[in-house]
Amino acid sequence: MTDVEAQIHHKFKVFTGSGADVGQLGMQAEAFVRERQVAAKSIGVEYLEGAGKLVLTLGYRDDEPGYEVRISSRSVGVVDGLDDLGGLEARMGEAAGNLAGVLCHELFVTDAGEFVMVFMAKA
Repeated sequence: MTDVEAQIHHKFKVFTGSGADVGQLGMQAEAFVRERQVAAKSIGVEYLEGAGKLVLTLGYRDDEPGYEVRISSRSVGVVDGLDDLGGLEARMGEAAGNLAGVLCHELFVTDAGEFVMVFMAKA
């Protein structure tokens, strides 16, 4: 199997919680991966401002050996305009640079306009 083929996945698990805090949902996703011994491949995150809820999705495979993951979040600040995203890109790189083994990332925006990076890294 090539590296790209190993990323292909068709199974998903959805986690949801109140507020924009990734911590609790991340722990639930980590426990799911660990307990089911699945190979985590992707995450998705959406903050539903009107409902005040965070939705985290996990894409995975169960037909290959599993490995543990860590899900964490880092604020990359408030972005006033979307015309020049160079500063945001630099802050995203800095946030990822402090983590080892990043497998994938997702970005969401809180109702206060704060951009939050969510990372899934190999534990």
